[in-house]
Amino acid sequence: MKRRPSTEATEAWIRLMRIQSRVLDAVEQDLKKAGFPPLAWYDALLELSRAPGGELRPVELEKQMMLPQYSTSRLIDRLVDEGLAARRECEKDKRGLFVEITDAGRDLQKKMWGSYSAAIERHMGSKLSDAEAIQLAALLDRLGCSCNRAPKEIAPAR
Repeated sequence: MKRRPSTEATEAWIRLMRIQSRVLDAVEQDLKKAGFPPLAWYDALLELSRAPGGELRPVELEKQMMLPQYSTSRLIDRLVDEGLAARRECEKDKRGLFVEITDAGRDLQKKMWGSYSAAIERHMGSKLSDAEAIQLAALLDRLGCSCNRAPKEIAPAR
């Protein structure tokens, strides 16, 4: 017989999902008000900027961002159309593609970080002490341990 979640665990789950949605919506609105594209653009540009040579195969970007394939394909199309990324044929197999960040993509990602970091502070940092933020991160890490992923940094690489 499988164990069911407790009422407390279920309530915590509901709150986590609601808060995640509300905070992400608020951050998206802050970026929009500042004249920036959606947060997914920042995430994609960040992943590309951190990759060796500033490039990833689309499937690698998809895994890093945890987006469905169709969303990743559309996002890559938009980034390429805006000159923030470029597609490059794989030299080894001539069939595969790489997506690489452009200088304009690096510039936008760095500019977006100013608004994004301010939104993080406004919607989370200002509401928690540093000790509470550490405690929350530890609790979230416990939830994520079954995913076998290291915590992902969101700030630009220095």
